[in-house]
Amino acid sequence: MELEARMQEAEGADGIHQPHDKGYKYLLSSKKLFLELLRSFVSREWVEQIAESDLTALDKSFILPDFSEKEADLVYRLKTKEQDVIFYVLMEMQSTVDFQMPYRLLLYQVEIWRDIRNNTDPDAAARKSFKLPAIVPIVLYNGEAPWTANTTFRGGIAGDGRFGDELLDFSYLLIDVQRYSYWSSAPMRRN
Repeated sequence: MELEARMQEAEGADGIHQPHDKGYKYLLSSKKLFLELLRSFVSREWVEQIAESDLTALDKSFILPDFSEKEADLVYRLKTKEQDVIFYVLMEMQSTVDFQMPYRLLLYQVEIWRDIRNNTDPDAAARKSFKLPAIVPIVLYNGEAPWTANTTFRGGIAGDGRFGDELLDFSYLLIDVQRYSYWSSAPMRRN
């Protein structure tokens, strides 16, 4: 499998600070490899509807004020075949467990929406029909230890069980590369 071989090469990269993150970012900047990653690890109907030509890598950096040295690693915009809907796939690469990940992902999403809102005609944004695009947050993790951070935003809110649907919540997709094997029967799918 081309993707797995290239990912293993990226892990072995020498002379690069955070070789995993930079290597994966370099490899997954290829629309073809990014799409292969999604199809291999993400079992969702919308993934099957993506064509490579529907993907657009955003050449923007979403650096968070609270995490000055952290930025969203890859942001792809895509248009589905079924609907004329644009949504964003936010890919964050991690080599260590980050217990603030749900909060960071929330901030990335807000920054993406803020950018869209700021670049939308004010009259169009004021219409009832204006909708922000969906964002699918994905964390690509390649650390040795298992990922133990919450995969939902609400899981990091104190007393979340006491409140109903009024609390903000979202979950992110976790691709834990160390726990998958090309030959395993894990939830990884092949074409």
